Order: sequence, then C-alpha cells, then structure tokens
Amino acid sequence: MPPETKVRMSDNGRVVIPAAFREALGVRAGDEIVLRMEDDELRITTMKQRIERAQRLVRQHVKAGVSLVDELIAERREAARNE
Repeated sequence: MPPETKVRMSDNGRVVIPAAFREALGVRAGDEIVLRMEDDELRITTMKQRIERAQRLVRQHVKAGVSLVDELIAERREAARNE
C-alpha cells in the first residue's frame, strides 16, 4: 500500500477512500469511522482503533496482574457498606 495517495472531492463533498486504505484500516461499507482535525490535517480512524489506543495508554499505568474491574467492584462494595 502506498503511504499516501491523491483523491478528488466531488461537488457534494464526498471523498472515496481507496480500497488499499480501507483494507489497512479494516473498514467495510456501512462501518462507522471517526474523523478528526489535528494540526491542520484530517485523520481517519475507527472506534476499534481508538479503543485499542486507550487500552494501551491505560495499561502503561496499571501494574501487571492488577484488575481494574476487581478494584472498582471492591471500592463500590466498600462505599455501599459505608452508606
């Protein structure tokens, strides 16, 4: 896949994402994508990619073997006992 390509915008603002780029993103017809302006550029991602990125960021701050779900449940139970 080329690192970049040129496409032409139609009169009504539509742009076709070339097949190689769609395949690289893992998107198909009907899938929802996320558009974001960053440094005067349009970035295209998927919700799946955004979730995976967020999970990687969180993992950097959580010790190995720690379950955030278990910690949250324990905190909620403790708060319920103290009510």
